[in-house]
Amino acid sequence: MNYEQMTQLALRGVVRDAIRRVIREDGLPGAHHFYITFLTRYPGVEIDESLAKKYPEEITIVLEHQFWDLQAHANEFEVTLKFGGIPKYLKVPYHAISRFHDPSVGFALQFDPPAEMEPAAPVLAQIPNQKDAKPKPSKKSTSKAAKASDEKASKKGAKKDKDKDKADSKSENDADKVVSLDSFRKK
Repeated sequence: MNYEQMTQLALRGVVRDAIRRVIREDGLPGAHHFYITFLTRYPGVEIDESLAKKYPEEITIVLEHQFWDLQAHANEFEVTLKFGGIPKYLKVPYHAISRFHDPSVGFALQFDPPAEMEPAAPVLAQIPNQKDAKPKPSKKSTSKAAKASDEKASKKGAKKDKDKDKADSKSENDADKVVSLDSFRKK
């Protein structure tokens, strides 16, 4: 079902709806203002070349008093902001957003990096040459002594695992206990 991805998509919709409300109400109501952090290299982001060089990974913009031409589309928003006194146009897909924060009410969202921006899978270690690899005995040719040794090691490992599980469950049980406030009050 991929609920995590559905949740991320729904929360990005919250950002879109907040921006649409700002447009509908012709500005931010009250003390609201938005800090929006987005990935500058995400496909579909349109950002001035000088900003892209200065912020090659991500940039945080603030929508508060001075912004123009704010538009909220289904998949991205557009806005013009001043950087160093110079107006610059930005087009940002909602999937490029990594954080959204409205500090006036303490509301914040943080998003997982989009799949398009995750690093490629690491290269697997090189398989050793056949002559470098040590031959493994087949189960058929294993001697009785080797089998007994394997069984003994297996039992030891199982006992260690069992002891570890006991310790883990004890610490989990301690952590899961609900303590009443009455136990801390003076009687």
